[in-house]
Amino acid sequence: MLHLPEPRPDGILIRMIRRTLPLLALALAFSTAALAQDRGTWRAVSTNARSITGDLVISGAKLTVNMTSFPLANIRSLTAADAAAVFGTDPGAPGNGTLYRLSVPPDRRFLHHNTLCGDEETQWMATWVEGRNLQVAFFSGSSMPALTADALANASDVCGLFTYTRW
Repeated sequence: MLHLPEPRPDGILIRMIRRTLPLLALALAFSTAALAQDRGTWRAVSTNARSITGDLVISGAKLTVNMTSFPLANIRSLTAADAAAVFGTDPGAPGNGTLYRLSVPPDRRFLHHNTLCGDEETQWMATWVEGRNLQVAFFSGSSMPALTADALANASDVCGLFTYTRW
């Protein structure tokens, strides 16, 4: 009768770690990429974007519009229901977005001497990425915007909706 040596418990653990570590690293890479999908340089597509902001850049902790940067604070991820309410997207379509806090003074002028929120400070930005397209909504007001269809139907703090595409 042939007797095989008993496997060492620490050897099993090492093999398990070696097998799962690459999968965990891959999952982390994809989740990080998903969280950062709105980051990068975006070309203005919609009339609002071409008339007011021009192209924009979203990076780590800042938004750059017309060569002027503004600090950004990531508040929370958007849900598909949020995006459907704000941007009219299909709630079943893949995509992701973020609600950011920022401060753009009301006297800050962009293209054609336009402002983002008229005479009010721009304090919130919602983004939604589907494929190569980015939708952005700017909001005024110190309170976090309620991103539901009912709340937005009567909201006076929505400054504008803008569409961009990936360079």
